[in-house]
Amino acid sequence: MGSRADAVEWRVADALVPYERAVAEMEARVAAIYAGAAPELVWLLEHPPLYTAGTSAQAGDLLQPARLPVFKSGRGGQYTYHGPGQRVVYVMLDLTRARLGQHQRDVGCHVWRLEEWMIRVLARFGIAGERRTGRAGVWVARGRNEATEPDDKIGAIGVRVRRWVTYHGLALNVAPDLSHYAGIVPCGIAGHGVTSMAALGVAATMADVDAALRDTFDDVFASAPASETSLSRNAGEGGARSEPAGG
Repeated sequence: MGSRADAVEWRVADALVPYERAVAEMEARVAAIYAGAAPELVWLLEHPPLYTAGTSAQAGDLLQPARLPVFKSGRGGQYTYHGPGQRVVYVMLDLTRARLGQHQRDVGCHVWRLEEWMIRVLARFGIAGERRTGRAGVWVARGRNEATEPDDKIGAIGVRVRRWVTYHGLALNVAPDLSHYAGIVPCGIAGHGVTSMAALGVAATMADVDAALRDTFDDVFASAPASETSLSRNAGEGGARSEPAGG
């Protein structure tokens, strides 16, 4: 029996992809997946420097509106930065497909898997990525005391689901220009920082990261959350937004 990774199409962009073009291509692919006219897709790419505003974005969190182009996004979540050196992975999967696993039609489980995927990839490079209650994405502890010391975010998640097909996905900081995060309150969470693999002393290439993403995909997307609390997010929370099955 073939692996799930073999059943899903993988695409790697060889140049920066404009944001509006990426959204248009995702929406067309989601419609084709729903119609049974195209396979599911994992699309790995980088964007030019820009900010995106998710459906929960607050105007006051855009601190420097003139710094970079700003795009409204239909994904869940708030403001985030995309740019060269950041591996963006757009994940278009059909949550109704029987071989997806035991948590079908479960957006919370999909978000958990995206977090788990980044955690396992980071572990390949000796980085301990962690979850934080009430804060979506993947974090790196700056000190030993999680309760009193700030964390740094290394991976963000923003998801949309249409007719039970997912799109948008995750953004993992490999070696981006972290100074651009000064123009926003990243994901609406103040009091914490951002980091990257490069800032943590890991000199990984995009090809290295892509290989780790591919190697860990099957195990993660055959897994279910270890805790039911991981499934407590509603649509619009945890970087996720879902739509009615017919919408």
